[in-house]
Amino acid sequence: MRLVDTVCISSYSVREQGSLNVLKNADAADCRTLVVDDLSDTGGTAACVRQMFPDAVFVTVCVKPAGRQYVDEFVTEVSQDTWVLFPWDAGSVYVPPLCSEEISGK
Repeated sequence: MRLVDTVCISSYSVREQGSLNVLKNADAADCRTLVVDDLSDTGGTAACVRQMFPDAVFVTVCVKPAGRQYVDEFVTEVSQDTWVLFPWDAGSVYVPPLCSEEISGK
């Protein structure tokens, strides 16, 4: 790949889906475009990106039934009511051990 760009669209606030907010658009000069997304939920974001890049190939990690029609390829399909938590959306938190004493080989 010689040119990589991003389209940034926000539609979630914590765990609530809201209206689409285009934060950054990409240059659509090249007709050979691959769009990669983590999730196609209702298809709202995908439909918005499809308007920007009508000939793009759209791939996603997870897809839900309502967003399936907007995706060309996906890794896994989950039910519409499944909440998908990706590692990049979760922070690491130290969890102390259940037992503070060292466990010996006995």
